[in-house]
Amino acid sequence: MKKKVLSVLLSLSMVCAMLAGCGSSSQPGATDTPAADTQQTDNSAEAAAETETTGKYEKFITVDVFDQQANYQGIQSGWFGEIVKQKFNMELNIIAPNVAGGGDTLYQTRSAAGDLGDLIIMTCAGGKLQDLVTAGLVIDLTDYLPGHENLLKYQDALEYTSECMCKDAGIWAVPSEVSERSATTPLGGTQLNSGHYLRWDLYKELGYPEMNNWDDLLNIMKDMQELCPESDSGKKTYAFSLFADWDGDYMNAASYMAAYYGYGIIGYAMNKADNSEPSVSLLDDESTYMKGLEFFFKANQMGLLDPESTSQNYDTLASKYRDGAILYSTYPWLGQAAYNTQDHLDQGKGFEPASMSDNEFYDWGCYSKGNPNNAVMIGSKAEDPERLMDFIDWLYSPEGICLSTGQTSGSCGFEDLMWTMEDGRPVLTDFGLECYTTNDAQMPAEMGGGTFTDGISQLNYKTISDGEINPNTGFPYNFTLWDSYNEMNVPEVYADWQEKMGAKNPLEYFMDHDMVVVSPGSGYATPSEPTEISNMRAQVREIIKDYSWRAVFAADRAEYDQIVEEMKSIVNGLGYEEILAYDLQCAEEEKQARIAVTQ
Repeated sequence: MKKKVLSVLLSLSMVCAMLAGCGSSSQPGATDTPAADTQQTDNSAEAAAETETTGKYEKFITVDVFDQQANYQGIQSGWFGEIVKQKFNMELNIIAPNVAGGGDTLYQTRSAAGDLGDLIIMTCAGGKLQDLVTAGLVIDLTDYLPGHENLLKYQDALEYTSECMCKDAGIWAVPSEVSERSATTPLGGTQLNSGHYLRWDLYKELGYPEMNNWDDLLNIMKDMQELCPESDSGKKTYAFSLFADWDGDYMNAASYMAAYYGYGIIGYAMNKADNSEPSVSLLDDESTYMKGLEFFFKANQMGLLDPESTSQNYDTLASKYRDGAILYSTYPWLGQAAYNTQDHLDQGKGFEPASMSDNEFYDWGCYSKGNPNNAVMIGSKAEDPERLMDFIDWLYSPEGICLSTGQTSGSCGFEDLMWTMEDGRPVLTDFGLECYTTNDAQMPAEMGGGTFTDGISQLNYKTISDGEINPNTGFPYNFTLWDSYNEMNVPEVYADWQEKMGAKNPLEYFMDHDMVVVSPGSGYATPSEPTEISNMRAQVREIIKDYSWRAVFAADRAEYDQIVEEMKSIVNGLGYEEILAYDLQCAEEEKQARIAVTQ
């Protein structure tokens, strides 16, 4: 086994951007894989798959997948595409609003045409599931469920989602992130979803300055920018870089700060994760959203904010992180995923999370009844619903859980090829390490060829929570939680982080320092809202987004204040207070749902 192993954070970061999951060849119907020597030619996997599909799926089909969470559009290629082809004789054509730029317009256009997709991956909240059922765009899965043992394991979650999200009897959707753990157990693996992920090598060079507030962070990032003024390719560096692709009812980037203080957002109501504080308005003067706007305004005034933030998309942003042009990341799956490559780590460079003393991070608890805010459904125009039901059932199988969660978990890959059982516990192979630490690990030809990174699942769909146990091994699917992994040597950057922070990983550090507040996994999702509220919200959201971006890039404080006040005045005239009253009602319902799952 190689001794040069990436840290828990690195592996999770690489996983978050490119990882597949853990499969066992002992699982019935699993695709056999060759041994760790990738040069070996072994046609057993292909032969077994062909035998499996012959007769059952004789006709090759292309499946249109309308995927609200995907950051890729087009035909799924590489090793995951090959698995889908071998096992189901089909290919996935991913239709991604995030990439297409259509957003809700694309959803409306395809819905009006009567064919949203063969497979649909999107939220059930806000009346979306009811809309799909009423419009006849999805099918009832009840008659297809028998015989699908992996889904039957989560039947309670399927029934709960449909009953709560739709008045029509039936099972209409399969929720994501189903868990067998308690509602107050953190959902993730070794990380929190948010944090102050910055260039730790530069932070170390500055002497690990303390951060007590956001002004401290700005000053540190200014010093860091001066320490590293150019990226790998010679471009100017910035501390922060944003994008608007994920803006919904507000500027998404400004909402980041809510997570640092234990708040989640429902519409325009901000809810404390543990119900310990009253809900507040997004536009309240002291709300974390308004603090977020002011923070990025200050950052821009200091020359720390990328001026292309208003026009770039996620892919452009990720490329800047890969180049080392951006020095701070809110998310581990952005800064680390793009920058913490083996080359950078060999140079002692990498993103790791620093601590700010007044933070209290929001973290999700496990969803015993699944998370209806993202779910998978079968479209009513699907050519072969039975085959698609088989595919969904496979996604929730031990093999499928691992192999299809490429962008969302630290799953361990193919057994024997990427990991093996040694002395009763799973251990990564040399090739497994290569997959998780580089971008050029080559997959065997019979598994689709190409690089491991290029072949990951592009569905961006998380079937279970990170800490779930693989029944075939008795260990977590997430290899970053294996003792065998954590006993290995780690690169300089992470070893330094461990020594400085006195913890094995971020979750341990922030939990030990009482800096995490967990929102119990209630499975709550907002109901369908009244038409008048929706109509007002459609106008209000555009004003809030537009004025928020304008405020961040205001020329000076006077202009900033003027823009903010004008924004509040306009939205109040458009019915903001009525919308807020509705959202506060939903926030109260979420509180009660949290209480219910913890009693």
